Amino acid sequence: MNDLLKRAAHLTSAKRFHQLLVLLLAGCLTTMTGSVIFPVLPEMVQQLALDPQWAGTLASIHALTSALCTPILGVVADRLGKLKVMVPCLILYAIFGLSTAFLTTMPLLLTSRGLLGAASGGVAAATIGILGGMYEGETRSRILGYATSAMTTAAIFFPLLGGWVGGIQWQFAFYLYGLGIPLAVIAALVLRENASPAVSMIQTSQNQQLSQLIRNRSILTVYLFIWAAGLMMYAVVVYTPLYLKQAIGATPEINGIVLAVRLVGAALISAFGASRISQRIGPSRAVAFGFSLMAMAIVTIPFLTELYLIIPTAMLFGAGFGIITPNLYDVLAGLAPLEVRTTVLAIGTGFNSLGQFISPVILGSVWKYAGLPPVFYVAGAIAAIASGLSLTVVMQPNRASS
Repeated sequence: MNDLLKRAAHLTSAKRFHQLLVLLLAGCLTTMTGSVIFPVLPEMVQQLALDPQWAGTLASIHALTSALCTPILGVVADRLGKLKVMVPCLILYAIFGLSTAFLTTMPLLLTSRGLLGAASGGVAAATIGILGGMYEGETRSRILGYATSAMTTAAIFFPLLGGWVGGIQWQFAFYLYGLGIPLAVIAALVLRENASPAVSMIQTSQNQQLSQLIRNRSILTVYLFIWAAGLMMYAVVVYTPLYLKQAIGATPEINGIVLAVRLVGAALISAFGASRISQRIGPSRAVAFGFSLMAMAIVTIPFLTELYLIIPTAMLFGAGFGIITPNLYDVLAGLAPLEVRTTVLAIGTGFNSLGQFISPVILGSVWKYAGLPPVFYVAGAIAAIASGLSLTVVMQPNRASS
């Protein structure tokens, strides 16, 4: 992380670097929205006697509200000003996040988590908007790359932190959301946004083009696979801690480590292996291979009771996800013309969030009526089906459209 910040500092003045640092911290908070609850979810289920059918939804409801509110609040930020959205949303982020520690009924818990996701969506929309307006050309591309790397690092770190703090008492994990308040104060003092006339992102002709594209069979197929990948990811991050608590009495610290290792596997293969695998065997087979790794890892979870076996399996699952995701988005980018590419990719992100949300909705009933092991068998079967289907689809980016 230090090297990342040093490289970013070379691209900007001291004042801009401080602004960049605040924006990176705000972006990292959005990755904490879901990461904090996963390690302590088993304790919440046990102590609050939550209904298994809906307990997992606590860990995913934020994905739905964030996906729905991010574009809406992005429009509001363009019209009213990004700071006028960012600062209130940071405060609301802290309030809704902290409130979870003091609520004991499912309706109130779901409401607070849903509102937290909405506030997180506002922070994300304003952050990327300010960041995109601060830089131009190649510098902007590099800065956005640093922002992505910082958030990936944070996504690995926060499950560990949440597990460590939640290991003392599960409510303490939600106190971490309180970081939104001091960050809101700092943002109000440090950040400035460039004044620019409101510009419509997509003209009427582009709207028509976008409407045609999202009905394109190839693009819809990629969206389906992105949705399935999100579903698989949340099947693991929601139900693995619950299973480990039941099977080996895993503490929040142990669950945090297992979840972090999964992200390490995904980050490593995304950075160093996904593109090479795709070039060697083609995108369709690469995606099939990734789903196969995820399927194998998921179905073995009920048979694992030793940490030295659990951690490599978590890395295997992460590697599969790390192969799938960049290749699917690369195919999607290749299928979309440049003028609507950002919107097409954003819709893909929405499908990923929808998959995350729907995962415990589908699998919660399996857990309630059949127990935890069948949850992983069902999820593994879905991954296996996705692997087989991906072999029947031609997924080759059409670079001519760029």
